[in-house]
Amino acid sequence: MWPQPAGAAFELAGDLGYDGVEVMVWADPVSQDMDALLDLSDRHGMPVLAVHAPCLLISQRVWSPDPVIRLRRAVTAAQVLDAPTVVVHPPFRWQRRYAERFSDLVAELDETSGVKIAVENMFPVRLRGTELSAFKPSVDPTDAGHRHYTLDLSHSAAAQMDPLELAGRMGKGLVHVHLADGSGSSRDEHLVPGRGTQPCATFCEQLAESDFSGQVVLEVNTRRARTPVERAAELAEALLFARLNLGQN
Repeated sequence: MWPQPAGAAFELAGDLGYDGVEVMVWADPVSQDMDALLDLSDRHGMPVLAVHAPCLLISQRVWSPDPVIRLRRAVTAAQVLDAPTVVVHPPFRWQRRYAERFSDLVAELDETSGVKIAVENMFPVRLRGTELSAFKPSVDPTDAGHRHYTLDLSHSAAAQMDPLELAGRMGKGLVHVHLADGSGSSRDEHLVPGRGTQPCATFCEQLAESDFSGQVVLEVNTRRARTPVERAAELAEALLFARLNLGQN
């Protein structure tokens, strides 16, 4: 719910009937405070279903400038919050030492923590017909190979990648979904599902027919909502889309 703080997300998710929330750890002090998050979870009846490690450009110094420490702290946060999944991006190309040990680090944490470390698909920058990836080895985490994955449909739209094919490559390693939409432009749009070009309905239907037992999180951009009522309406529409196409009442 950026730029709204974490507390607003818990409150609105509870009001709209969501099953839980994913916490993105970033500059918001509450997102970094496990006691505060536990209080919000209890107050609004909203379990934390996943913790997103602070790996955006704007959160490179949250908790620590060292990405290894940030990821380890995200795993600890998930354990404290009883969240089954940590979402993490592939390393940036300039994080050379981190990139060299990333696969081993993820495997170690997956094996020892009891938390699934789900590496997320990203998207390249497109300039004048040229694609440039900021991530190593690529925007597609299956190129490196990990035990668990997050599939983000806004990112697949920006990468002009078929999410159904990507899900097939992830196979049983797909444990977490960021459900959103995109138009296929180079921007990470996070539209309400159904408003873009991604096969969101088909994706959800196939997920429902599979043995998927992870989390589907609506990661929808509400920055353009002019009022709280408009923001709530967009998130209610997104929730209805997800429930209908996942075959939930």
